[in-house]
Amino acid sequence: MIRSAYIHIPFCHQICHYCDFNKVFMKNQPVEEYLSALATEMKLMQEQTPTADVNTIFVGGGTPTALSAGQLETLCRSIRDILPFTEGEFTFEANPGDLTEDKLKVLKEYGVNRLSIGVQSFDDELLASIGRTHKSRDVFTTIEHAQAIGFENISIDLIYALPNQTLENFRDTLRTALSLSLPHYSGYSLIIEPKTVFYNLMRKDRLPLPKVETEAAMYRELIEQMTIHGLKQYEISNFAKKGFESRHNLVYWNNESYYGFGAGAHGYVNGDRTANHGPLKKYMEPLKNGRLPLLSTHHVSKNEEMEEEMFLGLRKMAGVSVAHFREKYQCSPLELFKQPLADMTARGLVSIENNETIRLTEEGKLFGNEVFQSFLLSIE
Repeated sequence: MIRSAYIHIPFCHQICHYCDFNKVFMKNQPVEEYLSALATEMKLMQEQTPTADVNTIFVGGGTPTALSAGQLETLCRSIRDILPFTEGEFTFEANPGDLTEDKLKVLKEYGVNRLSIGVQSFDDELLASIGRTHKSRDVFTTIEHAQAIGFENISIDLIYALPNQTLENFRDTLRTALSLSLPHYSGYSLIIEPKTVFYNLMRKDRLPLPKVETEAAMYRELIEQMTIHGLKQYEISNFAKKGFESRHNLVYWNNESYYGFGAGAHGYVNGDRTANHGPLKKYMEPLKNGRLPLLSTHHVSKNEEMEEEMFLGLRKMAGVSVAHFREKYQCSPLELFKQPLADMTARGLVSIENNETIRLTEEGKLFGNEVFQSFLLSIE
């Protein structure tokens, strides 16, 4: 049963130097036409692959709050009219500078109950250098307004290992972030992706990134400070007070199904991983003719699904339950992944506790991607 939906809004007022998500500059874009196409896609999916109950919705981007208050109302009304969502977690991504009181009121009126705010840093010079247009003071204003309107479940994203960022600079950002006493924080290491400003600078040897040792120290500092402030690490990059874990993101890490709506969106429906066309015209054109805007569909084999269960599950601090895996796939991960588990435990990156739970070790968190890759194509 599909109980989650991701909805993509590709519009931005400014393109950040590190971002490789599907996005376009907002100016002169067919926003209303796009929102209409999005509603058509949701209707078509409900006709072709219906579900009785959606209980997590995540609206991401791009920048969903780049929309005007009126456009946000159109979007929210479509979501509530079309998707069978009565209660649950309803998240909107937001930029501090975009989230006005009018927009907050619209979101609140339509049942949005969680905000994920892209802060990235509290250093104004660093923000400008990575292409962000907001200032640190905008974060405080936005959160103050959101809380006054009644939003309690607020998360902020931070990025570390940014160009020219020092460990002390990141500590300052952490101190400021934690002074807000929010229930959820995400902290991501900068990844240089192709087709970004940073990628082009790196190729020209003009991107002064921190050393690997400094990046590791930043991650350890993130974990330590979150723990000191009563936030539990429940996923490799995510920290929350009890009861405020992101239910929607847990759908991904639990390897469960979800709809993906919008230009460039990905979904996982009935065993198929799908990807929509990214360019707006290619996305909207099929919908005018009553067809889904699919770029690709890949049916996930059982072996692929079991591999995904391992590397997605290991992102969670709860790890992979051997009993749950055996119940789901009628085989034991301890036997199926005997060789990669032996390799990773020998290196001290993975622990197997009482033959019941497989988890990353503290050292393993630092080399997570290497651990995850060890399970790909490992089933003979």
